[in-house]
Amino acid sequence: MAYSLLCMIVFFLGILLWIYHWKNPRCNGKLPPGSMGLPVIGESFQFFAPYTTSDVSPFIKTRMERYGSLFRTSLVGRKIVVSTDPDVNRFIFQQEGKLVQSWYMDSFDDIVGKENVLSSHGFLHKYLRNLVLNMFGSEALKEKHLSELDGLTIKHLQLWSTQPSVELKQAISNMIYDFTVRKLFGWKESRSAEKLRGCYSAFIEGLISFPLNIPGTAYWQCLQGRNKAMKVVKSMLHDRRRASPKKQDRDFLDTIVEEMSKPGSILSEQTALDLLFALPFAAFESASSAVVLALKNLRSNPLALAELTQEHETILREKETKGSSITWKEYKSMTFTHMVINETIRLGNIVPAIFRKVVKDIEIEGYTIPAGWIILACTPAVHLNSTKYQDPLTFNPWRWKGRELNAGSKFFMGFGSGVRLCAGAEFVKLQIAILLHYLVTNHRWTVTNDGKAVRQPGLLFPEGFHVRILNKNSYEVAGER
Repeated sequence: MAYSLLCMIVFFLGILLWIYHWKNPRCNGKLPPGSMGLPVIGESFQFFAPYTTSDVSPFIKTRMERYGSLFRTSLVGRKIVVSTDPDVNRFIFQQEGKLVQSWYMDSFDDIVGKENVLSSHGFLHKYLRNLVLNMFGSEALKEKHLSELDGLTIKHLQLWSTQPSVELKQAISNMIYDFTVRKLFGWKESRSAEKLRGCYSAFIEGLISFPLNIPGTAYWQCLQGRNKAMKVVKSMLHDRRRASPKKQDRDFLDTIVEEMSKPGSILSEQTALDLLFALPFAAFESASSAVVLALKNLRSNPLALAELTQEHETILREKETKGSSITWKEYKSMTFTHMVINETIRLGNIVPAIFRKVVKDIEIEGYTIPAGWIILACTPAVHLNSTKYQDPLTFNPWRWKGRELNAGSKFFMGFGSGVRLCAGAEFVKLQIAILLHYLVTNHRWTVTNDGKAVRQPGLLFPEGFHVRILNKNSYEVAGER
């Protein structure tokens, strides 16, 4: 009896000691203030709780008020320091490869792949990034893709105008997906690639989610989608490796096969598969979300819509060849359009957080962030900083007048920052600009179902965003100007 009682006392003391160490982590200096929450679970449920405002999440906002711009927490078993300070974030990004390295939540790596381009480091990251830039960077867009994107947008807008209502985000996603898989896998394999589309349907819900692998959860559904998609991608890769090399009409898959066959290549099959799997989703998700947010914002700001329309109608009037495709020079001249895009990205916060893993103890702001901890740079807290942006929750494209529109900064992390500035940023902006051009010059739209945006913390549109698109001439004839 006494022995059993002693065992129980030791057990409970062990539990209490474990809880104490959890709530008071070891540190060679002074940790930022904050709470570690429950053991293992931490404050995960509060972090992932959905909200519908465009403001900083309630989770971050309440802790900023309580602890300041730098605080500690724990999410899904990871010890994390959240930074809402632009100067701290800038310092952290400058330490890439020195004091920190890129990191993503375990749920992200499980779904996108542990050897994906975003989670890679050093030379491998640079190598994979260059592969993507060669396919979707500015030069490739200018020389190879611009005219095709132009024609594809005209075609789809015309198709949508024949329908009584269109769920715009899904429609844009499908359009960009079709274009992307053709560039990745080619025309012949596009039928196989169509099988991939359904596999991505639940991705945004589970990409940054609580990693609960139970049937029915968003995380579980994402993993099922990944498994199905990887079988398709792997089959296409193996088929292409067995085929004779093409001399013409080469696509990204040809480039991958060629790189893998080089002596001493660092491109493993798994890395290639993760890259091919992630690119279609990356291509359509951010652009489709941004277009929906842009139309929502323009709808509430008639002056911005009028100036945007005027800019594009001026481009039409000054064309040397009437009816010709948009040129790269015209795209680069769309100053106000780029202001609209930046303001949409700033206010929308499609990427809600940027993570870095600490590899050496960091001393900053009088605190120590231990090696092994994760730093979460909170994008919304920077983009909605009232000391930098007047009335930060107001859609105001003119605030970008005279500012740099094509790069990241400590106050604008919409496409990442530092050496990890998004390789597909120009691709996304070009898609948005072309669609806005033809939407405001050749068409008009009315919203039939303005579903609310939900964040958890990723951006979702559970009810969709339904619009009726009409050709400009028929719209004016009907007197619906």
